[in-house]
Amino acid sequence: MSAGKTFLLGILGGAFIGFGSFMAISIGGACPGLVATNPGLQKMVYGAFGLPFGLFLVLLCGAELFTGNTALLTAAVAEEKATMGQLAKNWASSYLGNFVGSLLMVWVVACTGLLATAPAPLNIAVAKTSLTFGQAFARGVLCNWLVCAAVWMANACSSATGKAIAIWFPISAFVAMGLEHSVANMFMVPLGIALGADVSFTHFLTANLVPVTLGNTVAGVACMGLTYSMLYGKAGKNL
Repeated sequence: MSAGKTFLLGILGGAFIGFGSFMAISIGGACPGLVATNPGLQKMVYGAFGLPFGLFLVLLCGAELFTGNTALLTAAVAEEKATMGQLAKNWASSYLGNFVGSLLMVWVVACTGLLATAPAPLNIAVAKTSLTFGQAFARGVLCNWLVCAAVWMANACSSATGKAIAIWFPISAFVAMGLEHSVANMFMVPLGIALGADVSFTHFLTANLVPVTLGNTVAGVACMGLTYSMLYGKAGKNL
């Protein structure tokens, strides 16, 4: 696809993940009593409602998501179906589109006033930007390994029900475990900032988005795209 079309589909992808993040914050993030009495259950609720819905929208409505593309485009290059130039075009266009779509969603959600007095967006923004670079990177690796596995499995399913099941388990798991997804963070942390969190946008970029994006990319490339090409495709023909 052209860079322009990929960018527009990336905006949709960012918006869809924003919807999922909005839902997660509204439901799982609004259980302070459960956090105090049963934190494990609260994490399950937080993971179950939201981000799986967001990825379901991305895959069934048709959108571009940078994190999944780190595996899919890597595999395409390894299988000689795409060039490195096409990979770079897709990654850059989808990532920028995801960022724009996420920030547009932040603006609209802030305008609704639905989370104006909720503590969860502020707490999430502070927590995510308080990680060390290494912690954010490692959580990004583990997160996108599961996200790319979800995309991989969903692409193997022919029914909407099959895709929903393939998506739900790994996505709800990564959220419940507290891992880091760059595109979800493009919505969650700026939303917290917009609602008053004591976090600067520059600090968000350097303390969270950069290391998480790097971790997400490593996972998509090494853990999924190249590995499966080595196992079943041209990258492993000499193994």
